[in-house]
Amino acid sequence: MANALKREITRADILPIEAYALERKALRESVVAAKRLRRVAVGPYATFYFENYQTMWHQVHEMLFIEKGGEAQIADELAAFNPLIPQGRELVATMMIEIDDPVRRANVLNSLGHIERHVHFDVAGKRLPAASESEVERTKADGKTSSVHFLRFAFDASALAAFKTPGARMLLGIDHPNYGHMAVLAEDVRAALSADFSA
Repeated sequence: MANALKREITRADILPIEAYALERKALRESVVAAKRLRRVAVGPYATFYFENYQTMWHQVHEMLFIEKGGEAQIADELAAFNPLIPQGRELVATMMIEIDDPVRRANVLNSLGHIERHVHFDVAGKRLPAASESEVERTKADGKTSSVHFLRFAFDASALAAFKTPGARMLLGIDHPNYGHMAVLAEDVRAALSADFSA
């Protein structure tokens, strides 16, 4: 399962659901451990979960296990989750606005229209803006944004080399008028995400 440099989940990668059920607990523990190094909180509400082959392989199997759609479901899950696997010179993240209280969550989301346009990495003094999915508009006409955004960050050669340098200081930021926060990536997180790039 966990070859982080695989770029696509194919039908051949899908376990029979009975086999997955037998291994589910151990596989979940492995993914949870890996995700700890792929999570970055930016400010009080925004959390970035950086995806790769392993996280998406697990997500596909979870959907198949829970929904029990069988063979007919597989193609749809692959189509949904394969685009979230980084392709060698990029990082891909699910950004979630996480607020437990529903009233406060609604108020905050109402104030964060188009937040996805205000996300960036700062790598060796170079700003790398996030690109959001173009086929889905995540902010409604009334200005309320979604609590979930899918983002990718493209790296040129110099930014990629800088990111892969041990000890390099990497910043992930949001500069929305109503939400301005930055986070420095912990070294173990930077190292884990560096494995998403092609050599």
